[in-house]
Formats: sequence, C-alpha cells, structure tokens
Amino acid sequence: MNSAPVPSGALTLDAEALYRELLRGVQNLRQAGTRLVGVTSGGAWLGERLQQDLALAGEPGVISSAMHRDDFARRGLSATAQTKLPFDVNGAHILLLDDVLYTGRTIRAVLNELFDYGRPAGVLLAVLVDRGGRELPIQADYAAARVSLPADQSLALARANDGRFSFQVERAS
Repeated sequence: MNSAPVPSGALTLDAEALYRELLRGVQNLRQAGTRLVGVTSGGAWLGERLQQDLALAGEPGVISSAMHRDDFARRGLSATAQTKLPFDVNGAHILLLDDVLYTGRTIRAVLNELFDYGRPAGVLLAVLVDRGGRELPIQADYAAARVSLPADQSLALARANDGRFSFQVERAS
C-alpha cells in the first residue's frame, strides 16, 4: 500500500497500476460467495472490471448514495446510475468498492441504502485512493494508495472508451 503524501500541484497517480494493486487487495479480502457492489460511478466501474478479472459469476451490484445524502436538498438526485443489486442482500458478504474515500459521507449514505435492501452478514470497504480528510468515523479495509490533497481539489476516476482508468484532479466547486 502506498502512503506517501503528494505535494499540491504535483499529483501524478497511475490509475491502472493502482487498479492492479486493488485487484490484489480484493483477492485477499474476499471469501467464497462475496458479492461486489460498486458505488456509482467510479466504484461501479471498478466492480465491473474486478468481476471480470476475478472471473466471478453473475454481475456486480451498483449502489447510489443519492437518496441518503445529508446534502440531498442542495444536490438533488444525481444523473448517475441508480441502485441495482442483482442478488439477495440478506446474509450476503458484501465488498463495497469506491474510487476515492474522502469525508466518509458517501459511504455512510450507501450503507444506509444497502440496508434498505436487507441485512448483509458483513460489509468490507475497498477503495482505489484514500485521500484522508474524514468527517465521519469510516475507514477502508483496503486502500490501494493514500494521498493528501488540499480541500479545494477533488480527485475522480475517469474511464476511457477502451476501459482504461485515469484520474482527474480538479478544483472543487
């Protein structure tokens, strides 16, 4: 796991290399019958690719934070994919996937959404990048990298037409 802070303005992350690291971490976290669930949209992309690379049957779940966000009144419904869980959540071992873990608010919201569908046996969290800055007591069970970014910058996973991943660093609005 990488943990070197990156100075402002010098962030260079190889998303494909971090994906390979995440793949290794997920192989160690999952057990027989673990179901992958990706947070829209970056986590869902990770779930799709991991499902294929791990040769898992079925399709991964997709979960949206839109209905449980604490800033719903300000943001409204997102145009991203809605929740789709193609399996029974009750008693399932869930591996929740996200691209970037920051404040923890998105994860809190998707956990609430997940429990609207049933009561899993357990939930683990794996992320591509943990950027710190938590506002809630939420942590990843596995992070491919840990980086520091100023609060006025956002980091998001992008996916090219050929499926390759990259990161976009932008000024937060």
